[in-house]
Amino acid sequence: MIQLEETSDGSHTLYVPELDEHYHSIHGAVQESMYIFIKNGFDFCSASPLNILEVGFGTGLNALLTAIKSMTCSKEVNYTSLEKYPLDDSIVNSLNHYKFAGEEGREIFHRIHAASWNTNVKICHNFNLKKTKTDFTKTKLEGKYDLIYFDAFGPDKQPEMWTMKMFRSLTSVINNNGILVTYSAKGEVKRILKACGFEVDLLPGPPGKRQMIRAIKI
Repeated sequence: MIQLEETSDGSHTLYVPELDEHYHSIHGAVQESMYIFIKNGFDFCSASPLNILEVGFGTGLNALLTAIKSMTCSKEVNYTSLEKYPLDDSIVNSLNHYKFAGEEGREIFHRIHAASWNTNVKICHNFNLKKTKTDFTKTKLEGKYDLIYFDAFGPDKQPEMWTMKMFRSLTSVINNNGILVTYSAKGEVKRILKACGFEVDLLPGPPGKRQMIRAIKI
């Protein structure tokens, strides 16, 4: 059974005993998401409007922080997120992520989770969301994206998500000069991305993690 835990920055994460894995860093869930996906992804991408693909919707934290960011920087964002196992409302309602997203955080968090699956929904002025309930490993991806948030469980927990086949699938839908960011810095992930035509940089990681990957499609 999924368990709610508080991380070092006070924000919640979820622990999955069956995988012995957390949804976010225990050193700070919001802190990690802001650093990897916003600072080193969103802020680094100049495309406007910005088309984002997220692999692993999870608790909706990345979507929430991206929606808030879109409001503050006045950039139009079209956000598509893939998730095989959506969380029950009882778990979602126990999360405190909105407390770290400013005065509009609660409302935006609610709209994100209330949005129907497999449908385009306007969450706020600059943020359009499509949550897709699907198995990434069996899905033919469509569209074109400027930025990919790769936020699946780790390669040691879900190796089928981190194969050459899966990254070639992502390569087929990312624009030239598009960016992929992920918390993983494993050598095999780096080698696969290079083989798929990405220029790969190892960046300093968030607290508790030595490095992360940011890759640019060339």
